[in-house]
Amino acid sequence: MDLLSELREYSDSVIAGKIVACQKHRWACERFLCDLERAGCADFPYVFQPEKAARFFRWMGLFKHRKGVLKGKYIEPHIIQKFVFGNIYGWIDVNTGYRRFSKLYWQVARKNAKSQSLAAVASYELMAFDESGVEVNEVYCAATKREQAMIIYDETAAMLRGCDVLKGKWKESYGRIRHIKTGSFMRALSEEDKRTGDGLNPKCGVIDEYHAHDTSEIYDVIDSGMGARAEPLMAIITTAGFDLTYPCYRVEYDYVARILDPDNPIRNESYFAMVNELDKDEKGELVDSIKDETAWAKANPIICSYPEGVAYLRRKQVEAIDAEEKLRNFLTKHMNVWVQMDECSYMSLARWGACCGEIPELSGRECIVGLDLSAKIDLCSVAFEFRIGELYIVESHSFMPAEVVATRERVDRVPYAQWVRDGWISTVPGATIDYRFIRAWVEERAKGAGYYIAEWCLDPWGGHQISGELADAGETVVEIIQGIKTLSEPTKDFREMVYSGRVRHNGNPVLTWALGNAIADEVDRNRNLILNKKKSKQRIDPAAACINAHVRAMVYPWDAGPPRVLFV
Repeated sequence: MDLLSELREYSDSVIAGKIVACQKHRWACERFLCDLERAGCADFPYVFQPEKAARFFRWMGLFKHRKGVLKGKYIEPHIIQKFVFGNIYGWIDVNTGYRRFSKLYWQVARKNAKSQSLAAVASYELMAFDESGVEVNEVYCAATKREQAMIIYDETAAMLRGCDVLKGKWKESYGRIRHIKTGSFMRALSEEDKRTGDGLNPKCGVIDEYHAHDTSEIYDVIDSGMGARAEPLMAIITTAGFDLTYPCYRVEYDYVARILDPDNPIRNESYFAMVNELDKDEKGELVDSIKDETAWAKANPIICSYPEGVAYLRRKQVEAIDAEEKLRNFLTKHMNVWVQMDECSYMSLARWGACCGEIPELSGRECIVGLDLSAKIDLCSVAFEFRIGELYIVESHSFMPAEVVATRERVDRVPYAQWVRDGWISTVPGATIDYRFIRAWVEERAKGAGYYIAEWCLDPWGGHQISGELADAGETVVEIIQGIKTLSEPTKDFREMVYSGRVRHNGNPVLTWALGNAIADEVDRNRNLILNKKKSKQRIDPAAACINAHVRAMVYPWDAGPPRVLFV
């Protein structure tokens, strides 16, 4: 069977349920078949050329397995590898002749040939992708630590050493693998190189285990250096991870899920994505049991295709059931499920993400405004909270002095500048925040959107000036004392509303980041709960503003009568 027919048949089988696959896997197959139907159209100038993909697989077949039951045998790509890399190397832009996909994201469980796949890609990009044989390519395998970056480098070097056909065509010295004919080279890149990365001109960057990167710095170094290349490729292959505030989950995983979802309007024709994981429902709860061995193939398409692999997972599952720590590791590494590792984390970001959706019409409705004015030289936040029936609607916005954005971005390692450009953060002129700016913004937002502000809720310690000014203006101001007696019940209730699906938000990434940072302490035997700013991983100001608003939102008489008009 030719490659195109094989991929068609595979996609049909996945979609029909003949092959066990998760929802995102099915979406990827639907995307492939849909793309074949519209190939070459004016609004989709791409065609699939099987011979281009087959060339990569012939290259891959030059190498031998280095581990496992197939050790010493020549590689015959598994069908999931054929699907992933067939897409990467088979799709061509008809206008330029260049490859369609410049980015690859494949999230798959451990022991599913990730290192082998990345090493095959790295060596192909280094020595064989340029059919003219004259382009000097730079290939980088990247990670946070040099030891991690060396895993793919070492795998590539070992595969090359075991290939008789390629002897004499490459050499290794000074931490680089060089293609003798073209001078192309491959080397490991880690955070130690981030300050010297401006001179890079990558043709290909391979990132293994991106879930472990606490920032996107290495990704950005490679991505920003690819501008001069006609056919660059950024290849990310990772398992899920434990920290949902890291960029792999917060940015990449969320983005590729939107690309794959056929009902989502986001489209990116140059980004290929495949996710193999256990399925969750709309609330973020697993719908697959880890005791159901038939479901394991969703996250383990390769390891579940042979008996020894299933036996390995069975041993790991038995260990996981006996210990909580091993259960989290089994879910994350072997079932490819994102798990929030910190037991004290206030909010499950999966549950929070499940509450993201279309915001109902709010014009003409009352709201409670919560403010967190913790520091004039840092991040300050405001939250609008509404209630419609049993549903709470939350909007959030943050503020930062314009002069500190770049500094804070370097220190906190989060994309403040991007959030400013996207409109989630407003910059205040100068190096400090004038709270009158925030008040004016809130009033302008309320007036423009037709909101009626019923109450302003804020900590009196930092907001006494604005509190007095609001009171003088006739506004209803509620001082939220920052202690257990005031905050414990609202803190617990807000989380309960999220977990029960009674909160709706618009996916504000600053608020999501803050909730992921928040650590909650049970402070006494009555299980009173409060957010701990000192223990929290980073800033939680947007989350604190939401809790301040919820103190009153949970008891406010929403249906007591017509709202009071504040802005005319």
